[in-house]
Amino acid sequence: MAPLGNNILSIEERKKRLFIKWMHTIHDLTLTVVAFILAYFIKTHLPGTLGGVSITPNYYVVLLMVVIIWFLTTYLLNIYSFFVQKTLKDLCKDVLKISIIGMVILIASLYMTGIKEVSRLQLGIFFILDVSLLLSGKSIILFFLNRYSRSEVNIYNVLIIGSKKRAAGAIGLLKSSKRGYNIVGCLDTEKQDVGKEVRDGIRVIGTMEDLKDIILSHVVDEVIFAMPLKNIDSVNVYMLLIEVIGIKVRIFPDWHIYSVLYQPGIASMFFEDFHGIPTMILTAVTSKQRDIMFKSFIDYSAAIILCLLLLPFFMIIGLMIKVFSPKGEVFFGQERVGLNGRRFKLYKFRTMVPNAESLLEELKYLNEASGPAFKIKKDPRIIPVIGTILRKTSLDELPQLFNVLKGEMSLVGPRPPLPSEVEQYDVWQRRRLSMKPGLTCLWQIAPKRNELSFHQWMQLDLDYIDGWSLSLDFSILFKTALVVVGAQGR
Repeated sequence: MAPLGNNILSIEERKKRLFIKWMHTIHDLTLTVVAFILAYFIKTHLPGTLGGVSITPNYYVVLLMVVIIWFLTTYLLNIYSFFVQKTLKDLCKDVLKISIIGMVILIASLYMTGIKEVSRLQLGIFFILDVSLLLSGKSIILFFLNRYSRSEVNIYNVLIIGSKKRAAGAIGLLKSSKRGYNIVGCLDTEKQDVGKEVRDGIRVIGTMEDLKDIILSHVVDEVIFAMPLKNIDSVNVYMLLIEVIGIKVRIFPDWHIYSVLYQPGIASMFFEDFHGIPTMILTAVTSKQRDIMFKSFIDYSAAIILCLLLLPFFMIIGLMIKVFSPKGEVFFGQERVGLNGRRFKLYKFRTMVPNAESLLEELKYLNEASGPAFKIKKDPRIIPVIGTILRKTSLDELPQLFNVLKGEMSLVGPRPPLPSEVEQYDVWQRRRLSMKPGLTCLWQIAPKRNELSFHQWMQLDLDYIDGWSLSLDFSILFKTALVVVGAQGR
């Protein structure tokens, strides 16, 4: 099985690294094209004899040469490896390498092709702009990547099953990794081991019988089995529990997965190298890391663009809210539950009177939704006119673009529930927290969505997780736009 695992890993890892490399290449080439165009216009508008450009060379041909040369230079130098581990000094070296080598090849190419009319001053301006833009762009990307990697959203929480040598080794690997791991603790099969230190301050916090309570009360992204599965009584029951909740499972060798006759019903099974050790993975969420990275890229890019484009619209909505409800704030913040139980503050335009939360108890008898959700048709707490419009069009959700920028939400994903709702979830419903929450999902575009039961709503979210793809996300976004235009909200 090990060779199979290594093959799967190499394919997935190559896809991931190739995707990162292409995104960097597109970023650099775009900035280089911008630098060339800016240099052309600056040279054109310089005062006196310094200004103007020769009309003889075809500058589109020159620009094409720049794109080809810079592409080949970045490809051959292979400077995109381990980008997040680089310092500002490393970035400066990389950018200077690209620009200097690219410029030397460009000048030589212009000379060999007989294109000698391009101004040396213009090429100098282009070089300075290219270095400045590339360095600025890469510094900004590195800043946000480092900030994101240190944020609570990106801390990866791990629960380890075992307390012996293999578990200690797993702790060592996690501690030495550059990724932000947080080890919740270890579980063992014997009660007398509870409280003992396994390694580096990590202790046994319970037995296997406590697994369900610990998973439901802590944020856990992955459970690592670092002890022989044959040593755990009813291990298939525990693995089924973790699978149903939607948490990733990693099994350190030796596996013994077949000795317990466990076959995953929801999760997919594959093999992955973990810091040099082949491990088995069970996950109910897609293992297509390249697609997940592209989804994140789309989320951040779209959120930035939409926030800029919608800024005037935000101001108008804010003004209307203050007109119809002067006492309250424009934005409403509410604690919600995100990926694997993470708590965060969700932002919305305020559509209710300031004391809406305190009035909830008085209105609970009017609840028309099944399960822990609360919905009524004509909620008396809604602000007149503007509150109704925002709810009907779902435009009150727009400030959640800020949550997307913070990495707490995605454009598409199961809607983030209230903590009080999560406390009432059945175990199978917890799996909807295994994917980052979103602004919209299948429930938002379902016909007569407000007539669906809570059970049907949860099932739609799980259907989304099980069938997730980039094409599904684009389809949901398109249909959501139609729902907004049709004002089908409540």
